[in-house]
Amino acid sequence: MSEEKTTKIIKDENKDATTQIDAAELFTEFKEHSVADFFKKNKQMLGLSGKQRSLTTIIHELVTNSLDACEEAGILPEIEVKLAELGTEYYEISVKDNGPGIPEDKVASALGKLLAGTKFHRLVQTRGQQGIGVSGIILLSQMTTGKPTKVISGTSKGKTISLEISIDSKTNSPKVVNKHYLENKYRGLAIKCKFKEIIYKKGQNSVDEYLRRTAIANPHLTLSFEDPNGEITKYTRTINKLPRIPKAVKPHPRGVSVDELLSYARHASARKVNSFLSTNFDRVGQTSIDNIQKLVHFDLNKDPRALSWEEAEDLVKAIKETKFIAPSTDNLVPIGEEQIKKSLKSIVSPEFLSVVTRKPGVYQGGYAFQVEAGVAYGGGAGRLVSVEKTVEKGVTKTEEVRSSEIIRYANKAPLLFDAGGCAITKTVESVDWKRYGVNNFDTSPVTVFVNLISVHIPYTSAGKSAVSDDNDIVNEIKLALMDVARRVGTYIIEKKREAEKKEKKKVFAKYAPYVVDALVHTTGEKNKDLLLKNLNNMVLEKLKMEEEGITSKEDDIIEDDIIEDEEINE
Repeated sequence: MSEEKTTKIIKDENKDATTQIDAAELFTEFKEHSVADFFKKNKQMLGLSGKQRSLTTIIHELVTNSLDACEEAGILPEIEVKLAELGTEYYEISVKDNGPGIPEDKVASALGKLLAGTKFHRLVQTRGQQGIGVSGIILLSQMTTGKPTKVISGTSKGKTISLEISIDSKTNSPKVVNKHYLENKYRGLAIKCKFKEIIYKKGQNSVDEYLRRTAIANPHLTLSFEDPNGEITKYTRTINKLPRIPKAVKPHPRGVSVDELLSYARHASARKVNSFLSTNFDRVGQTSIDNIQKLVHFDLNKDPRALSWEEAEDLVKAIKETKFIAPSTDNLVPIGEEQIKKSLKSIVSPEFLSVVTRKPGVYQGGYAFQVEAGVAYGGGAGRLVSVEKTVEKGVTKTEEVRSSEIIRYANKAPLLFDAGGCAITKTVESVDWKRYGVNNFDTSPVTVFVNLISVHIPYTSAGKSAVSDDNDIVNEIKLALMDVARRVGTYIIEKKREAEKKEKKKVFAKYAPYVVDALVHTTGEKNKDLLLKNLNNMVLEKLKMEEEGITSKEDDIIEDDIIEDEEINE
């Protein structure tokens, strides 16, 4: 080794942490990255982590995409899901719908480009929001198998096209091969893709449970699922009417933040703040603008693009002090109380059921939202834990042991994962269920149903598995649960009362003759029938007094809930 090279090595080894490096040298590795490349390295952010969870997330994205498309096109959805095992942790997934299909010139960009779609830029209630779902699934397929995804799309007017799509993650752009037209006419979308490093299992977080819950929240859906063993499960629609199509709307001013206001203002077409407010926000009329003008310290005729941060803060403060009409509900389409009841009765088969749809509210950001809640008790409600067999007098009896279950939805789409970090779960657990006759919620046969709908669901992550803890949303969920729980509590108390009354009558019937004999012996009264009649009247009077006491307890529950309602609303 030469002396020059030896000297250089010694100098490099002696270089300490205080040695300064020029900025130009630091930024020699500076590069821009595409969103596809980002999610390729961070697929867990899309809910694609864990072998079972990834499989359920794949089915979720494909099914919700089909449901949204069918509903927007005014088509009663029929969806077929097939899961075939090709090898160890290696599956082929096929999802086929009867929807509108995708036009030929849009198929590649709609399915092969992340953050491209019809949803993200609109304030409209849909199951998907970001335009990541299906394209993320196609990306995962090629990441685990190296194979493209096969797509067949047919529209009512165009030809039926077949092609294979993959994604260039460096440019976030689609690559299409084997494109050709099919002779057989087909309307809808069929997607077939292969995945490794996933696994199919039955259970609470399984594909089976996801599809069951999808059927509950979408009573207008006909859905079939063929599992890897060839077993077919079919859910037939219980109503033949499509839900109302939600409309895209403007944000409500009540919940807008300073940053959001400035963002809207920078891109406004209006030349005055007053006209900007009336055209960019819902429910802002001249009366509202006049009231705001009295509260701010600048002229609302100012160009909105020239608003300073301080002026925007002043404006947001004034907006919060101004009364507005409630947000438009045209953009919210709840499932509906009767529809939820039909689904839960058909699929859960409870002994008692209570459902409520709350009035719309607004949460931070100016987004309207609505909560639907239901509580199913007894019967097939709750989660089946085990089946116990007992033999009595030679006869074998089976009894199901059930525990409580919480089924969460956002815009009618089931949320199976991250339950502990979800506002819905936390709110359900915060309810004092003992007040409503459910002494041990965890081990009771209870199914709690909660559906949150909004043009913008505040998910905790891009994986869309849990709802964040917004105070307005949490309060509405709790009020909805208290509403349905009151009716369940009344039923449970009535049921317990009837059972106790029946048991007391049974005991009385068993021991009454002995009591009468004792009275005859003690009093010398010869008329046993009269003694039995008087004794029976005394028992009935006692039971009536106890019944009035229980009714008073029911009134106490309602009164306590009214007080709590008022505290939450405050």
